[in-house]
Amino acid sequence: MPLVRIDVNLGRSPAELQSLSQGIHDAILAEYGIPERDYFHILTEHPLGQIFAQDAGLGFERTSDVVMIQIFTQGGRSQEAKQALFAAVAARLAERGVGGENVFIGYVENTPGDWSFGFGRAQYVTGELAVPKK
Repeated sequence: MPLVRIDVNLGRSPAELQSLSQGIHDAILAEYGIPERDYFHILTEHPLGQIFAQDAGLGFERTSDVVMIQIFTQGGRSQEAKQALFAAVAARLAERGVGGENVFIGYVENTPGDWSFGFGRAQYVTGELAVPKK
């Protein structure tokens, strides 16, 4: 059950923003096999000049179309699974006109006890929700 934060510069239409989110979700569904309704995205638009995303010395330039993605999810997936997810996200966003140089992903792992879906309870710990298989 990933929580996904997506940061972009202002300028995309509501339909384009929804499409970006759906593309990322579709990649997670395909690679991790999570339930379709495990859809928790926060999309934030920023005025130009509030996102700084250089190339970390890799030799390419990003544009103002950069999509910064943070994926918070339970630990335990292999490096191969993560790499496949990164590639799937980039491919889904490429279908939506976002170049690979403009896809930045940060991946943060945690444990089942780090989640509350409401009512102040950790539902994976209380047994109200089954811990997803990896």
